Amino acid sequence: MLRQRTLKQSISTKGVGLHTGARVELALHPAPADSGIVFRRTDLPAAAGIPALAGNVGDTRLSSTLMAGGASVSTVEHLMSALAGLGIDNLRVDIAGPEVPIMDGSAGPFVYLLQSAGIALQDAPKKFLRIVETVEVRDGDKWARFSPYAGFRLDFTIDFPHPVFGSENRHAVVDFAEHSYAKDVARARTFGFMQDVEAMRSMGLALGGSLQNAVVLDETRVLNSEGLRYDNEFVRHKVLDAIGDLYLIGHPLVGEYAAFKSGHGLNNQLARALLAQPRAYEIVTYAGEAEAPRTFPDWQLKPA
Repeated sequence: MLRQRTLKQSISTKGVGLHTGARVELALHPAPADSGIVFRRTDLPAAAGIPALAGNVGDTRLSSTLMAGGASVSTVEHLMSALAGLGIDNLRVDIAGPEVPIMDGSAGPFVYLLQSAGIALQDAPKKFLRIVETVEVRDGDKWARFSPYAGFRLDFTIDFPHPVFGSENRHAVVDFAEHSYAKDVARARTFGFMQDVEAMRSMGLALGGSLQNAVVLDETRVLNSEGLRYDNEFVRHKVLDAIGDLYLIGHPLVGEYAAFKSGHGLNNQLARALLAQPRAYEIVTYAGEAEAPRTFPDWQLKPA
């Protein structure tokens, strides 16, 4: 059978929160089968756990924030994306602060951290959520949709009124039967516009943002001296975010996600809409790799 995964050993890192600017300590620990991904605020007296589930998302302004029991953890999407990309089912995330560190603005450092800790197979079947009926949500001209598909495929289009966003880098299709999460998605960085920075900081956001952890654009160009990591890095980052937001469904997906101008809020609405319609999905397990649809090549390889 395809088995659930956790880490072989604990591992930790430090970094700065993108929006709070706070220095944060983060530790990842192995967790029992069927326990899921659980965040724990170790800087709070109770240190209560916050399950990483779509129903616990309480704020989607520029990031996904989990809330439960009076505690919250924001900007979880990049770490959740890396966990999805490497097939980690069960993990305890201890965090001594209100926000997951932004690292370099991508999921790449989290992929490295997880791979450094090693991945352990567990004696329990890996559970997938398979889409069997189309589910769609809309907000004005923005939309996001799940459709049945024998694998995991994302089709994303962005639309920003800026000269850097030409037709060639507004759209991306990532099919994990063909693409590698670590190579083709994980290194795409978050991005923002100089003219928005003052407004965001007056709202208490982007206090830790810099050219070291985001792609920044002025009215005409990218300001980062090293340029872009992918030709279509902007839309690839939106794919990265979506993978993290959708992993809050609680299981890896078998299906297609397509979206136009979607963000954290609409992704969460889509996840909730799916879970509210039990006839639109089923939970499945697979006896082995030959039976399962090919999804993430990075985790279908055997752990070292």
